[in-house]
Amino acid sequence: MLARKCRGAFKQGLLFGCAAAGLVVQTAGAQTAGDAGSAGAEGAVPDIVVTAQKRSDRLRDVPISISAATGDQLAKLGVASADDLQKVVPGFTFKPARTGVPIYTIRGIGFDDFGVGSSPAVSVSVDQVPLPFLIMSPAASLDVERVEVLKGPQGTLFGQNTTGGAINFVAAKPTADPHMGFEVSYGRFNQTDASAYVSGPLSHNLRARLAVKHEYRDAWQVSETRPGDRLGRRDFLAGRLLLDWTPTERLSFELNANGWIDRSESQAGQFVTYAPGNLPADPNIFALIGNRPTAGENPRLADWNPDQNYRRNARQYQFSLRADWELNDQVTLTSLTSYAHLKSDTPADLDGTQYLLFRSDQLGRIDSVYQELRAAIDLDGLRFVVGGNYQDDHTDDVFGINFESSNNQIGPFVWNQFSETADQKVKTYAVFANADVPLTSTLTAQAGIRYTKQNRNFTGCLLDGGDGNLANAIALIPTLAGLPYDPAPPGGCVTLDATLQRQSAVTDKLDEDNVSWRLGLNWKPLPDTLVYASVTRGYKAGGYSPVPAVFAGQFAPVTQEQVTSYEAGVKAALLNRKVDFAAAVFYSDYRDKQLLGTKVFDPFGPLPTLVNVPKARVQGGELELTIRPLRGFTVAGGITYIDTQVTGSFMVPDGYGPTSPMPFIDAKGYSFPNTPPWQGNANVEYEFALSSGLTASLGSDVLYRSAGRADFSTNGVFRTRPYALLGLRAGIAAADGRWRFQLWGRNITNKFYETSIYKLNDYVLRTAGMPVTYGATLSAKF
Repeated sequence: MLARKCRGAFKQGLLFGCAAAGLVVQTAGAQTAGDAGSAGAEGAVPDIVVTAQKRSDRLRDVPISISAATGDQLAKLGVASADDLQKVVPGFTFKPARTGVPIYTIRGIGFDDFGVGSSPAVSVSVDQVPLPFLIMSPAASLDVERVEVLKGPQGTLFGQNTTGGAINFVAAKPTADPHMGFEVSYGRFNQTDASAYVSGPLSHNLRARLAVKHEYRDAWQVSETRPGDRLGRRDFLAGRLLLDWTPTERLSFELNANGWIDRSESQAGQFVTYAPGNLPADPNIFALIGNRPTAGENPRLADWNPDQNYRRNARQYQFSLRADWELNDQVTLTSLTSYAHLKSDTPADLDGTQYLLFRSDQLGRIDSVYQELRAAIDLDGLRFVVGGNYQDDHTDDVFGINFESSNNQIGPFVWNQFSETADQKVKTYAVFANADVPLTSTLTAQAGIRYTKQNRNFTGCLLDGGDGNLANAIALIPTLAGLPYDPAPPGGCVTLDATLQRQSAVTDKLDEDNVSWRLGLNWKPLPDTLVYASVTRGYKAGGYSPVPAVFAGQFAPVTQEQVTSYEAGVKAALLNRKVDFAAAVFYSDYRDKQLLGTKVFDPFGPLPTLVNVPKARVQGGELELTIRPLRGFTVAGGITYIDTQVTGSFMVPDGYGPTSPMPFIDAKGYSFPNTPPWQGNANVEYEFALSSGLTASLGSDVLYRSAGRADFSTNGVFRTRPYALLGLRAGIAAADGRWRFQLWGRNITNKFYETSIYKLNDYVLRTAGMPVTYGATLSAKF
């Protein structure tokens, strides 16, 4: 029955897409070619130029499902980082990992892991220079001209062989004339955000742009048991210096030096329930929280250990250099070079109570080197891009854990602390080529291919907490089996191999290669109408996770996942370009989906490890529409329907119940976690003249998510509820755009919603979204 419904939904989406394409072509055909291309019509939607194909194209001319927004649009909607892109990108979702590492999902495809060195399924870059790990991306939105979000597998041109999609922020560039500007916001919880830039020439061929921002907010969470205690302070500083040098008309360089410092406090999770892994439950813990009620639907209420420091100490710097050399009018050579370094220290309370039941401290380090060389060739409409890149990443995760559990005792030995490490050294080599071949004046074929080879070396270990308790407990396992054993010293590695012998460190390597490709056919019946169809294959590299590995088998890597995506879509400008319209349907065959799951390791039972889901699929459709029926009046929005399903048998422990005996479920037929079927956003704005030099504006925005699941579990606590978030704004501005003052409110109905729900050890927690916030913003340009 479920399969028939899913097939029916996809067929309906396909019929909708075909009908939409026919309507667009018919409507566009009623216009003259001159009308369709008219750029000056009153109320016309202005062109957005993107670089999704590593060249400049109008958004509606790119045969890829892509959402784009300008820097001004992002500022009005309060998009402060990539986390907020769900306000403007239908089909994009964000959730924080339990350690605060961001997790991005596009069209149901993402990777949920908590390590700083976890390679994402959705990549982020700035000016095409990758930020290869999502923890590196919080300042990507600083002083941007626009953002482009490409949906579906990327790899032949953009992305690091990502299966979900790619996000590219385009920084605002140095200007030929002196300019400067600032923006200051003040809002609820004493939120004080300030940013500024200065731009202009340093000489006749050298330009510079310096941008900085600081975000501050007082603590907004309130302790359930200590009403005077607060948590959640925001303290984030970022800066970027761009230097553009053009020594000749055909040679140019752009140097980007940027960095950020984050001293914010980690958000505390809300307690949901106590779910001991072993029964009977620890009587001491049960006496504390066994009957503790679920936190109420107040997003501000949570709890954490008193007199503990939860302030992060994270920082990053990056240098990149881009060089473009036009050999002639047909050939341009481009080089991208970058180096990035990150260090982070993130403490977190992971039990949702005032007791010291589960506290972690994550130390992370990343060093990343990237080099790309490519050539763009244009031979009278026959366009090629060929090139290659090299990436060298070194990531290091270290976790310190203090906890109380029903599963922290072997015989007489009880332990309450341990550490875990995971060090990965990754070298990636790739060559790629892409071609646009005109078949007729209106029909173009596209073909792209990329070969990628990756060598990954891993070293990891579970470490005794320093008091010898865990070392003594683990030593009992081979002792009871009658095996000789070399006990670990206090603080030493206790991980056991398959023969129950202790390892000084677990080492492993994963060497993989793949060929990603794309084939497409594009038809332009009119200058402002594009109908396209494509099939794309993409990969996400395998890897390791910093799990607490009692047994070396827990460190077994996931192998690379593969997505083959079929897509058909239409993009058009209608009614003298007062309307921009884009619709697409898609179907993705998903193999070896990567997942942080569990496997049974006796005598402990289920323990965390990475796993591959053998077979799954994603299908659905999306629609984006921008309308300007009157001068100054804009209605924009999008909606995505995503139907995900595990299609092959995949047995998983039901993570809610006790481990002895642990109930197992077959996830076949289940939808993916963190993928609500219906996702949408809308934005309405009306701008009108108050006088010859003054304008006013009124606006509203809505973000909607339907119900979904947070985990493969039969228990209702892992169901996420539907929600809609409403924002309002009103402002006045100079008619020439030199300054603007805006009052705003976000989540003005104070809707309660979860951004994630997860179980750690014996504790189920959720993280709540921000409550209602409101404030004012003043910006000016000179």
